[in-house]
Amino acid sequence: MLHVAYLMPLLPLAGFAVLLLVGRRMGDPWAGWLATASVTGAFVVACVVFAGLLGRPAGPDREFTQILFTWIPVGALQVKAALLIDPLSMTMALFVTGVSALIHLYSIGYMKDDKDYPKFFLYLNLFVASMLVLVLANNLLFTFVGWEGVGVCSYWLIAFWFERDSAATAGKKAFIYNRIGDAGFLVAMFLIFDKTGTLDYRGVFAHLGAFGPGAATAVCLLLLLAAAGKSAQIPLFPWLADAMEGPTPVSALIHAATMVTAGVYLLCRMSPMLALSPDARIVIASLGAVTAFVAATIACAQQDIKKVLAYSTISQLGYMFLAVGTGAYEAAIFLMVAHAFFKGLLFLGSGSVIHGLDGEQNLKRMGNLRRYLPLTFVTFTIAWLAIAGIPPLSGFWAKGDILDNAFARFPALWAIGLVTAALTAYYMSRLGALAFYGGDRWEEALSGKGGNGGATGHAHSPHESPVVMLVPLVVLAFLAFFGGALALPWHPSFDPLGWLAPVFGSALYNAHLTGSTEWVLGVVDSVVALGGLGVAMRLWVRNPERPELEPVFLAKSWRIDDLYDAAIGRPGASLARFTAVVIDDQVIDGAVRGIARLTGATGAGLRRIQTGFVRQYALWIVVGVVGLLAFMLTRAWP
Repeated sequence: MLHVAYLMPLLPLAGFAVLLLVGRRMGDPWAGWLATASVTGAFVVACVVFAGLLGRPAGPDREFTQILFTWIPVGALQVKAALLIDPLSMTMALFVTGVSALIHLYSIGYMKDDKDYPKFFLYLNLFVASMLVLVLANNLLFTFVGWEGVGVCSYWLIAFWFERDSAATAGKKAFIYNRIGDAGFLVAMFLIFDKTGTLDYRGVFAHLGAFGPGAATAVCLLLLLAAAGKSAQIPLFPWLADAMEGPTPVSALIHAATMVTAGVYLLCRMSPMLALSPDARIVIASLGAVTAFVAATIACAQQDIKKVLAYSTISQLGYMFLAVGTGAYEAAIFLMVAHAFFKGLLFLGSGSVIHGLDGEQNLKRMGNLRRYLPLTFVTFTIAWLAIAGIPPLSGFWAKGDILDNAFARFPALWAIGLVTAALTAYYMSRLGALAFYGGDRWEEALSGKGGNGGATGHAHSPHESPVVMLVPLVVLAFLAFFGGALALPWHPSFDPLGWLAPVFGSALYNAHLTGSTEWVLGVVDSVVALGGLGVAMRLWVRNPERPELEPVFLAKSWRIDDLYDAAIGRPGASLARFTAVVIDDQVIDGAVRGIARLTGATGAGLRRIQTGFVRQYALWIVVGVVGLLAFMLTRAWP
């Protein structure tokens, strides 16, 4: 069963190829159904391969390498296009294909009647194929192929509605920020190959003794730079909020199943390397905790429903980096999987709200939608409570696992994480209160769009989404509610997350907390989450206008974009203008124009002696001969 692993990336790639050739002729909805079928097929294959891997004896030997072909045979650099099937890659492949299939299904209804419907699904299929190459590759260079693939697909999809300047700008912003991180990945590969002579993960890990403390720290920090770009951590996180300019299913795919999880995966995959550098792990944990806190504060003041969720993703990714920095790799992967469930549901639920309000995204123009979108409300609430950390939903277990490890290793970072947990419950409950409770503020929004104003007796009220969009919400709601079961100690022989332990080996950090301490920490987590929820509901249900709780500093994202503009953007623009006016126009073009003028002047001077009169030419010959003779006589005179 393991030998069919190559079909996982191949099926969505084949869907991309078919849509590229005949997608326009297939049109709406058949292009969407084909794309959904290809990704669903990849999920089925992932389940088959998972079963085959599970059938092998537990331990370090529970892995399989499938060589597709030799890619780069150049001297010592021997790189194969090969897949590494082990517990980590299969965990990633299962939730990537499963959640992506649901998002594809949802997109069939959401993107209906879009003029570029086939092109949207073409990009979506390539996105999933690239992500599968990234997580299944058995070497760093092949991983980089998928890494760049998801980068370019995100650019196309974020800027999908490029007729809008904001969407085109957001696509370019995401592309440029990610290229900064990619530079770190490339330099890290150069250093690794220089020390080990290979880029295969197993080969690199077998030669870790070649790294001194300085080299190991350098590689880890370069990998952190790469991960910070893809997973939107400080200082490279501003692109992710602007990525909301793409269609909502794109936001769901980027935030839940692809792209942003790539950075966390890379760090987890390279955990034996991280084990060589305690300093780098402290930097990773600190960066994650600070990013989680900063993003959570920003989310508290956003009015766009999708931007609240975007900053929420950045914050949750910060928790995952905190887990990686403490060595709690299993906890990082657990939150990644749970986050795929509830964040995918949150984005698809927000898309259902936006669809029901004819494109409205401003929370202040919503309200009381639970009455008009009952199924969307129920499923969205499950995801809202899950990410808030309310027990017994999946987010409570996943986030609690990370905080427990942080408490045991870095108490100060645990405190930051706990405050962030309170903020998370607050801003998500604020979102829920503004969207689903209170008065019918959406009437003005719909009437401004030429709509109806439902309760005022006009044409229609906010409407529930079609079935093809609701089915993914129900499935993801089930997973978000019961996903915490993955971490529960059901039986010594049944430990779903424990099967990851052989991948991390001795690099895995164990908190060694007593049972009573874990209970106390769990109670603290619950109280904090319930407190954040209660405060938000009391503040926002009856009064949607509280400018004192939405300071401009937070609404403008700590003015980080303004800082980058002042420190980099404007000086860069000034340098570009100086280069264009002075260097390019006056120096380079001036030199070219000077040579032209000199050539013209020389020609004009020589033209004066070109008269066409033979007697004048003879005179100049005589003058030349006389001058030559005079010169020779002076040289010969003693």
